[in-house]
Amino acid sequence: MDQYIGKMLDNRYEILERIGTGGMAVVYKAKCHRLNRLVAVKILKSDLAQDEDFRRRFNAESQAVAQLSHPNIVSVYDVSRGGDTEYIVMELIDGITLKQYMEKRGQLNWRESLHFITQIMRGLSHAHSRGIVHRDIKPQNIMVLRDGSVKVADFGIACLENSAQTLTQEALGSVHYISPEQARGDRTDARSDIYSAGVVLYEMLTGRLPFEGDSAVSVAIQHLSSIPLAPREINPDIPEQMELICMKAMASDIDRRYNSADDMTADLEAFRKNPGVSLDFELEDLHPEEIDEPTRPLRVAPSHGAASAVQQQYKVPPVHEHERRRDYEDEDPGRGKKHTTVLLVIVGILAIALAAVLFRSILNSFEPPVAETYVVPNVVGYTVEEASNLDNVKDIFDISVKEEPFYSDYPVGTIARQDPAQGEHRKGDNRVITVWVSAGEETGEMPYVLNKTVQEAKADMKSLIDKYNLVIDDSEEQFSEDVTDRYIISSDPAFGEPLRKGQTVKLVVSKGPELKDVVVSNFVGMTYGDSKMLELLQKSKLTCTDADVELVNSDRPGGEIVWQSLAPGDTAKEWDTIQFQVSSGLAAVTITEDIPLPQDGREKVLMEVFVGDEEKPQYKETLNCSDGYARVSLSGSGTQKIRVYFDGTLAQDLTHNQTFG
Repeated sequence: MDQYIGKMLDNRYEILERIGTGGMAVVYKAKCHRLNRLVAVKILKSDLAQDEDFRRRFNAESQAVAQLSHPNIVSVYDVSRGGDTEYIVMELIDGITLKQYMEKRGQLNWRESLHFITQIMRGLSHAHSRGIVHRDIKPQNIMVLRDGSVKVADFGIACLENSAQTLTQEALGSVHYISPEQARGDRTDARSDIYSAGVVLYEMLTGRLPFEGDSAVSVAIQHLSSIPLAPREINPDIPEQMELICMKAMASDIDRRYNSADDMTADLEAFRKNPGVSLDFELEDLHPEEIDEPTRPLRVAPSHGAASAVQQQYKVPPVHEHERRRDYEDEDPGRGKKHTTVLLVIVGILAIALAAVLFRSILNSFEPPVAETYVVPNVVGYTVEEASNLDNVKDIFDISVKEEPFYSDYPVGTIARQDPAQGEHRKGDNRVITVWVSAGEETGEMPYVLNKTVQEAKADMKSLIDKYNLVIDDSEEQFSEDVTDRYIISSDPAFGEPLRKGQTVKLVVSKGPELKDVVVSNFVGMTYGDSKMLELLQKSKLTCTDADVELVNSDRPGGEIVWQSLAPGDTAKEWDTIQFQVSSGLAAVTITEDIPLPQDGREKVLMEVFVGDEEKPQYKETLNCSDGYARVSLSGSGTQKIRVYFDGTLAQDLTHNQTFG
């Protein structure tokens, strides 16, 4: 029985079942009782928790992924330590790994591969922008969700971009996907992740890995010294530009690779919008400089080069000096005679070649005149049928249609682009005009906005809103047991679907769990704050804080509830606020006081009576001094100060001789 199943971490996360095991940690499905949701909890293996280095690396992963927040990266909710248990709380993914997906589907088509690699690169772009290099990109670390979105997972050997790393067996990652600099044990940067992503793309496109071998060493050496077979040689249906993007990502020379995930994403987006896009590099530009000498077996001393690093990593026996001499020992004593024979053969070949050149020159003098030249007409704006029937096209040029969708402002079904361009010249059999037919206006792609606030979603979509003049409608609200109040439940269009100019994007916002009706109990006559009253308040599912209580004078005992804001028997919603009035234990009384008026010759006088420390008078009246006395009625309780002013001058202070109550 697993020791963690059924255990509660930090009095919050209940471990339900084991769902996976990695090199350093075990992943469990758990329930967060505070937010009432299912999560994944990664716990450092107990036998490794005693090792300071493993604990340090586990903490490094925690700190790395805690900085990341992106829809294509598995989210981290919490990083904690409960006693001797170190763990990370992450979102629970409902899906499978990309490796499992490929095993089920086999070779993916290029459109599906483009969909997946674009999301992977977006996630890596976010990580790299935070200075985090994954260092172990492979299909096993890519999660495919039910909605077709992907998330990069397991930053188990991730490192900060500017931190030093020593190549170890654990940090090497899967040898089929490592970059040449990782195999050499050199310093890695974001371009190492790009290489590994290129290998993943290669595998999706072709259904096979670029390098195979009987051992990890042989595969690593191929990463260092070999060029993989071009994807189109395996599957001719792969678009040429897709092949170029894949091979540039996998360039063994790090300086010929994409400089950043953003650069690769830009080319992927350009290709998605226009599969016929012209990239600014060719396949030959990605190969290392060739050496002008025959190919021969590679022999490297243990103390030099990339093979040395791999030999030391995997304990491969070094090549000894006597082995290198075998190529040069035991030479034939008749070697001089053989050289003379070879020289004569070469001279004979040169003589034959010279005769062939002279013969061809003579034949060329009898060739027919140069073929007629034709000017390429303009076919943009026409349908393919209309273009084929133009006078300067029919029986002269052939129209070849690119089948991939091409987005433009031209009407759907009309030619939006042609190659060669209007005005160019063609002759002989080279009279084909390649055309791209418009698929309508350019569209964007709906980003992932679920479990975000409307403000966060609008910020993420700002560039799309501006570019496509989108209207955001967040008026619809729904109750949800799973999505927090004021966060987005769903969007229309959904994630990954196209966005068009002027389109309205509807966001459904959560109102939180639907609250049930409750019947209000009678609290009048109960003592506020005692256990019986608090128990009834909890049972009634109502809320009351000290700020909701008013102390009033009453002839009821002190602390007794004399009034409640929600009437007994009425219906309220769960956890509505109820207010109380509580007796102070002092009964309010009214007193009457006769105040002598001044007899100093004034006819009228303004009398003001202040009670307590109040700044405003409780009683204010202009009186005739001839009346002799003014009768004043005051209400209050307890000992109070009473001050009487005539025309702003204090006349009497009754503080010590007047008591209320």
